[in-house]
Amino acid sequence: MTIDILINAKPYTLPANSTLATAIELYGITPPFAAALNETFVPKALYASTPLQETDQIELITPITGG
Repeated sequence: MTIDILINAKPYTLPANSTLATAIELYGITPPFAAALNETFVPKALYASTPLQETDQIELITPITGG
């Protein structure tokens, strides 16, 4: 079985038992970044234990430097 999710508004299909860490690895983002699942910040320590469900929306945000 698979689930369909959105990462930064783009559709992805993952195995049904995927975690937030799985999605981050698939997306290929490199640190530093912050992750939000359905508009709720998720600490890095919880990525591997945060299960995903059908239609979840993930936002991966990188900091912008400058002035």
